[in-house]
Amino acid sequence: MKRAWDFLFRDSRRRSSTPAASSLEVAMDSSSSSSSTERYSYNPTLRWNPQVEEYFIKSYGADHFARISKALTHPSCYSCIRVNTLKSSSDAVIKKLVTVLDDKKLSGDIDGMTISKQSAAAEVDQVMKLDSFCETLNPDHRLSTGTVGDGDTSVERVLRPSLCKCPYPGLDNVLFVKGSGPHMLQYDSQPGQPVKEVIVSRKCAEAVLRGAQVYVPGVLACSSHVEKGDIVAVSVAVEQPLNDNCWGVGITRGTVLQGLLSDPQYHERNGMYIGQGKTLMSRAGIFRVPEGIAVEMTNRVYKLPSFHDVLEGEIFLQNLPSIVTAHVLDPQQGERILDMCAAPGGKTTAIAILMKDKGEVVAIDRSHNKVMEIMKLAAEMDLTCINAYKLDALKSVRRTNEGDNTDVTDHIIRDFDMTVKDSKSFRATNGDIVSSNTETSGFDVTYMQTVNNGKADLRRYLSKADLRKNARRMRNGPGRNHCMGARVENSKGFLPNSFDRVLLDAPCSALGLRPRLFAGEETVESLRNHAKYQRRMFDQAVQLVRPGGVIVYSTCTINPGENEALVRYALDTHKFLSLASQHPKIGGAGIAGRCELFGGEYVEKWLTQSEAELVQRFDPSSSLDTIGFFIAKFDVGQKDL
Repeated sequence: MKRAWDFLFRDSRRRSSTPAASSLEVAMDSSSSSSSTERYSYNPTLRWNPQVEEYFIKSYGADHFARISKALTHPSCYSCIRVNTLKSSSDAVIKKLVTVLDDKKLSGDIDGMTISKQSAAAEVDQVMKLDSFCETLNPDHRLSTGTVGDGDTSVERVLRPSLCKCPYPGLDNVLFVKGSGPHMLQYDSQPGQPVKEVIVSRKCAEAVLRGAQVYVPGVLACSSHVEKGDIVAVSVAVEQPLNDNCWGVGITRGTVLQGLLSDPQYHERNGMYIGQGKTLMSRAGIFRVPEGIAVEMTNRVYKLPSFHDVLEGEIFLQNLPSIVTAHVLDPQQGERILDMCAAPGGKTTAIAILMKDKGEVVAIDRSHNKVMEIMKLAAEMDLTCINAYKLDALKSVRRTNEGDNTDVTDHIIRDFDMTVKDSKSFRATNGDIVSSNTETSGFDVTYMQTVNNGKADLRRYLSKADLRKNARRMRNGPGRNHCMGARVENSKGFLPNSFDRVLLDAPCSALGLRPRLFAGEETVESLRNHAKYQRRMFDQAVQLVRPGGVIVYSTCTINPGENEALVRYALDTHKFLSLASQHPKIGGAGIAGRCELFGGEYVEKWLTQSEAELVQRFDPSSSLDTIGFFIAKFDVGQKDL
């Protein structure tokens, strides 16, 4: 038990409680620049549940897992942009982005690094990491050299353009924008006066590290006498162990900070400062209003350009492994493809673009608002082959007791609806042609289709209201605020074998997302529950794909139980499935073998060595510097009767 509790604390200096130690720290904070640098810096250590830590050490080895944990606490050193090749080209987007970056005066922040004397040694490693990454991307690029640091810590650094094309074959529509960090910031204050501070929640801090501003709901505590326009240091409160074996921040929203040892989490905030900003509200305003920007970040530990509202419809900011996933699926024009957990629509739109908007991409999600997000994104990118529905992926196979006739007639209505949306006119019952720009409320228009069910004719009608709605859709067109109105269509599911390809980007523990400042909420049991949930979804995917089709399974977690163990389950349960090779293949191999924990009480089977070579695993600690991600591709053979 003592060992487990010791692990929950990052180092001994944060557990110091003796008066002598406290007095010494106060003295150092006020008089020693080295101590101030140590405190006002960003150097987090990721906390894990002790049993989960043991499991991952067993899976990766202690050294490798330590590198992964460290990498997860920092954002990637670059942003990845996917170009909508149906509306633009990579070369055209590069020219536009260079202009945008120059206008926003971000070029210097991206290409250069201001390295102070105190932080030079620490940041040289990051410079070399960035340079190594860039050389991996484009080894033939002409280099120019410069110098960073001073004295013994100076190094010759390589300066490269901040914007470059992805060099991997098949990813011609992908661009990289290089960022910089971690930077050592100077938090200026009057002599003898504590720095004015704002403490934000962990989730807010993770968003800020990715380039966001500090919004009102994310602020937990603030120094007294903070007025609008003040410069404040922004730090993060990470969850701490509570008495009831749970986790919590231990700060009541609205707490006043005095800059003293008595402040909540004074010691825990050492090394947890994420930047500096200017308040857009007073302290009173921050805790009085429900929304808005509380702090505009003016200086960040990590600097990446923001692409909010930049080239809408032409570009989409997306993690590299997610883009690779759509390419691995290899969608073809004219196919019918299902994206089972599609929100917010990044992979859905990537699939549609690879199909050149020819065919059908069915996107489902169980949340109304998330389906709306998919529809808005599709309209923004001018993609017409995407049909989004509200549907729980666990219920995506239509129940057989609903009968085949219902499904047939539903397909007729869907096909008619697609025809109306794609055409410029439709025919009324009297034979007249009604233009899409004509108000149809005065027409008595009825559509009838006869279906032979083997016993009697079954008639299916579209009402006048349905046809008027279709006419309004055509008249308004797509567009950001007019994509199919404010309502989404529900689905009852789909017949077995009705899709050529299925993408299951499954809900998961998300332990590969970066930056991540806390992971203690996940237990071995919760990780197992994620895996059980994913198996049920995968079984649905297997039923929906036709023989000869393809299933691609992906997650954004480092957990082998949700990755390799799922593949093992799939191959052992569905004998007609086989692992397929992937293109492009830029990630590493999977994990082979098995894992036994707790005296054999927990056993997990993974892959053979040959199977591990066919899957694709992205390691956040590797030179690719991506999020943690996993991709498996299955060929579907003849199914058992």
